[in-house]
Amino acid sequence: MSTREEFEKQLKEFVGGLQKYISTKDGQWTVKGFVDVFENIYTISSDTKIVSKILEIHLFPKIMEFTKRYGYRVVLAEHQNYYPDLSFVDAEDENIKFAVDFKTTYRNPGKPFLCNGFTLGSHGKYFEDRTSTKNIQFPYGSYSGHFCLGIIYSRVDGSAIDETKSYKLNKLQSITSVVRDFQFFVAEKWRIASDKSGSGNTANIGSINNIEDILSGNGMFSKLGESWFDDYWMNYNKIIISDGNGGTKKIASLKEFVEYRKGDVSLIVPKHNQAPKR
Repeated sequence: MSTREEFEKQLKEFVGGLQKYISTKDGQWTVKGFVDVFENIYTISSDTKIVSKILEIHLFPKIMEFTKRYGYRVVLAEHQNYYPDLSFVDAEDENIKFAVDFKTTYRNPGKPFLCNGFTLGSHGKYFEDRTSTKNIQFPYGSYSGHFCLGIIYSRVDGSAIDETKSYKLNKLQSITSVVRDFQFFVAEKWRIASDKSGSGNTANIGSINNIEDILSGNGMFSKLGESWFDDYWMNYNKIIISDGNGGTKKIASLKEFVEYRKGDVSLIVPKHNQAPKR
């Protein structure tokens, strides 16, 4: 029987060995493309959705090794838009479940201490109603913890990749990988959350994007605690307050929300989007 802390420790030990599994000695991704029955190799695109899906497939055999080692069974999301990607169910007690989402993102080439960021799941129906089964594998409240298994990588200069060209198998080593220099991380999603939505008009929670803060779980809620994360995102853009000029506005920042709830704003961890001082 695993606690949330034990599961996090197991998952962190697990990802510690993945670097060698997916990288060559010089840091390139070991996946070079896809092969047809005539033994032609076609390079893949650096599109984030494509890279993310192939990385997920690449890692799945290792995920299965993890479940056998620690006594879980894994339940895949039944539909593409369901949360989470993977549900780890304790083999001895099915009431113990852990939600794990794959998250991949690339470093900002101009500011390599930042990444592009990612979403941390919806703050809609299943997040507000912890018994709901809408767009979620099991009710949100039935999970003992909600984790991200993340991969940060660098994109290779597009001029080094020719997507119109095919290669023969004996030229495999000459193909430049579309991504390289992987960093893995494991974090409870509330620890790396920002206070802004992560994707346009959809109800998704956004992440911070400072790489060092992601790796250390130093998100905006990390000192406030998970209950503040839950309360904020359950009420995101719903609470109306005075704007001080005779009008009204919706609360859409963590500072305003903590002030409204009469909490300690000094516990808000600011986003670190400037280059670190040397």
